[in-house]
Amino acid sequence: MMTVTTLSQTYPTLIGTLWPARTNQLLRWIVLMVAGSLFVAVCAQIQVPTLPVPITMQTFAVLVLGMAYGARLGAATLLLYLVEGAIGLPVFAGFASGLLNLASGGYIIGFVLAAGVVGWLAERGWDRNTLTTALAMLIGNMVIYVPGLLWLSTFVDADKVFAFGLTPFLFGDVLKLVLAAVALPLAWKLVGHPKS
Repeated sequence: MMTVTTLSQTYPTLIGTLWPARTNQLLRWIVLMVAGSLFVAVCAQIQVPTLPVPITMQTFAVLVLGMAYGARLGAATLLLYLVEGAIGLPVFAGFASGLLNLASGGYIIGFVLAAGVVGWLAERGWDRNTLTTALAMLIGNMVIYVPGLLWLSTFVDADKVFAFGLTPFLFGDVLKLVLAAVALPLAWKLVGHPKS
């Protein structure tokens, strides 16, 4: 059972274990942020088209990246991704860019928040086993949905927000959650530091 003491204890992140911060911190952050934003951009193009927001592997990438990078680096990476799209780079689903004209803009803002939240949970060891990883991913998905649905409500009638912005994604989100819940603890086992 998680306690306040458990939540205050921090653990190294997966990326912190693979690439410790002993090297040039600025260079490390730049490389990881650019690589992470490219990973999310590629996953954004793996999609099942639905209206008004496509189902993509984007949320999987966001949540896995947040857990692997930790709160600050994860949120910063997703903020970079948001800025890349906002300035016109075609990084969003369907090679789109811009935020104000996208019905998915709220979800993209939610990505930054969710990466920070799941990264914080990973720093407390939640990425080490299947159950807590799944729970962290569920929390991360909820953090994405709140601004996503609020933003979407400016594009569609209020009675259709859940039908367009939540219901179509539930099955895909469960599959992505299961995939992440298996992948992250497995990655820790491969790295050889499942408990530390």
